[in-house]
Amino acid sequence: MDEVVKIVNDIKAGSIKPIYFLMGEEPYYIDKLSDYIEENVLSEEEKGFNQSVLYGRDVSMEDIIGSAKRYPMMAERQVVIVKEAQELAKTIDKLEGYADNPMPSTVLVFCYKYKTLDKRKKVTKLLEKNGLVYESKKLYENQVGQWITRVLQGKGYTMEPKANAMLVEFLGTDLSKISNELDKLQIILPKGTVINAKHIEENIGFSKDYNVFELRKAIGDKNQVKAYQIAHYFAENPKENPMVVTTSLVFSFFLSLLQYHGLKDRNPKNVASVLKVNPYFLKDYDIALRNYPMKKVSAIVAALRDIDVKSKGVGANSLSNADLLKEMLVHIFS
Repeated sequence: MDEVVKIVNDIKAGSIKPIYFLMGEEPYYIDKLSDYIEENVLSEEEKGFNQSVLYGRDVSMEDIIGSAKRYPMMAERQVVIVKEAQELAKTIDKLEGYADNPMPSTVLVFCYKYKTLDKRKKVTKLLEKNGLVYESKKLYENQVGQWITRVLQGKGYTMEPKANAMLVEFLGTDLSKISNELDKLQIILPKGTVINAKHIEENIGFSKDYNVFELRKAIGDKNQVKAYQIAHYFAENPKENPMVVTTSLVFSFFLSLLQYHGLKDRNPKNVASVLKVNPYFLKDYDIALRNYPMKKVSAIVAALRDIDVKSKGVGANSLSNADLLKEMLVHIFS
């Protein structure tokens, strides 16, 4: 995020590169940067003749270079944005000549999503020398919560740890999807609001009481009544609670617990770092650690692997979600 802010600030200050090669596994910041350039480098009057958006699947590298070599009309510069540039991966080396001597009056932007250039290649070195190469890396799950906090702080909101964890649990590491949900909350809730689990439930659609997060907590607490209630709710609402996702998240919980058992340094800071969990939730892992000895956790992990295979239809076509959930809890609590 800091690198993105610097790029935007440089553009605001008039320090504009002739080429921006935006690449990487996380499309969110690629879109944000290209959108910013598209909206802000030229005035509205200049855009009509001097701004074009091309798509990698529809054009060749020769077409792009030809567009980039044109002179702007009645403006200081022109902007050429190439979306879906990853479609040009096989011919990207043809950019070498232009990257070696780019037009100073053109801002050429490549949106090269889900892939990266080989840093050893000549074209990459030329792009770095005469333009800007930005790699948008996928965040790890334990980093997404911090990202949500920073985004909300910048817009005058805060979020309770449980609500934050719910978003990460249900939306994963897809920053675009998370950003869309945060935008919804900001439309509905006044600035300064502390966003909590109830806000998430009412405005995004995740139940604050019947979700995988609460199921894992009930399992960790050995609260069988609550765990079976949640499992029943999941069985009644399979579309909102896919068995494959449920199994995966419960499995990851016990895998982390297995790691916890093996740790010699149980300082909270170290545990949170190794397990990649929010320190706020370490108390849940501490309770589960006491409730499930290491040998039992190993047996549960093995059982969950078997249930995961069954949930994908291998050798268990006749078993319903309700049966699989019951089997999972029986293995855990027995």
